[in-house]
Amino acid sequence: VVTPTLQMKNWSRWMGQKKQRLAEAEQLQSPSGAAQTPSPKDPCVGLPTTLGPQRSIYFSRPMGHLTRLGSEFFDQPAVPLARAFLGQVLVRRLANGTELRGRVVETEAYLGPEDEAAHSRGGRQTPRNRGMFMKPGTLYVYIIYGMYFCMNISSRGDGACVLLRALEPLGGLETMRQLRTTLRKGTACRALKDRELCSGPSKLCQALAIDKSFDQRDLAQDEAMWLERGPPGPREPAVVATARVGVGYSGEWAQKPLRFYIQGSPWVSVVDRAAERQAQA
Repeated sequence: VVTPTLQMKNWSRWMGQKKQRLAEAEQLQSPSGAAQTPSPKDPCVGLPTTLGPQRSIYFSRPMGHLTRLGSEFFDQPAVPLARAFLGQVLVRRLANGTELRGRVVETEAYLGPEDEAAHSRGGRQTPRNRGMFMKPGTLYVYIIYGMYFCMNISSRGDGACVLLRALEPLGGLETMRQLRTTLRKGTACRALKDRELCSGPSKLCQALAIDKSFDQRDLAQDEAMWLERGPPGPREPAVVATARVGVGYSGEWAQKPLRFYIQGSPWVSVVDRAAERQAQA
């Protein structure tokens, strides 16, 4: 005789097994598995729908793979960090699994309260610039002209950070082109050349679909964006140190050589020939 209690136990066991099978089936049908679920903060700003996922060999490894740079990389003062960024590879993983990749070729250092060009000058802390005072590797994303974004990474020292100014596009160029075309405002929709995709701080944010939702996220831990060590070249690239762009209001700080770029790179936003000649003298 099967009692009602026994029937209920059998029913519960059967339902549990069914739910488990359904979960396993859904995981197998997913092209990238449960570990690839995009972050709920991951913005979907104009993401192209015509291109399928483009996976890199790096993300197929566990999240702790050796190519990803961790917190210790960012834990250094702004100037050496700005130089260390050059040659490293920024990776942006979109919600559909597509990975966009670019080698950093131009940066600017902002030194904190003493720096009259920094948003933290005088030690000012606001909800807007809070990321500058958080642990090294924290993203500080702000908006300019009411429509464009710029991305900084905090360094060692309160209120100090590094602005990413330009990337050399390495992977996902057509997706970058679509994002730039979609997000450009007030411009003719002509096809962008490769060297125009990420040759400026706001351009690279458009090309990688980076917006304010990335503010205060940890570049050493985030699942939608991270930094990988760039492959070594045949020789150490020459680095140009020159004045930062657009900080003429900051007095003597406007002329300090706190912008760094890889000499000869066609992907740099602004080339300073005088500084290059001086470096070679």
